[in-house]
Amino acid sequence: MLQTEQSCQLLQQVGIQLAEVSSVSPKGHDWHLPSQLPMLGLSQPVQCGLASSVANNPLAIHATISNSDPEQPEHEAVEDVLLADPELKKPQLYAVVMYNDDYTPMEFVVAVLQDHFKHNIDSAVNIMLSIHHHGKGVAGIYPKDIAETKAQTVNRQARQAGYPLLTQIEPQPEG
Repeated sequence: MLQTEQSCQLLQQVGIQLAEVSSVSPKGHDWHLPSQLPMLGLSQPVQCGLASSVANNPLAIHATISNSDPEQPEHEAVEDVLLADPELKKPQLYAVVMYNDDYTPMEFVVAVLQDHFKHNIDSAVNIMLSIHHHGKGVAGIYPKDIAETKAQTVNRQARQAGYPLLTQIEPQPEG
């Protein structure tokens, strides 16, 4: 019930005027900004209450408007609005993987791990040794756009320093 009352208050505060919107020409009006919508002859603000048809749903709001037009009923039911939290899904994560080569100094790899991936000296040395002994190592796990940016930045810095260090991204299993 609290969410319904809050939703009604929000509808009234924003100033959304529920009426025969289709009869108003959309030209010149930004429907994303309710304060700029034309007034539709309403004598009172929107009134909200629970709709009897959706009374079992605590997120349902029934909106009515009071109209000054004598030919229309005093309180005309306009629309049942269901409010629910959007379903959010966590983004796919990608590992930033650094590959071993015979030319890039270990000190450079440690410095990159500290500068770009914010590892302390101990974890940077452990990752660098993993890269050296196993051929590759994970520098960090991020959403795709961040992982791509970090890999490109590291590759660019290595090329500018004259080293063939290769950094790529690999998708991580979801879960």
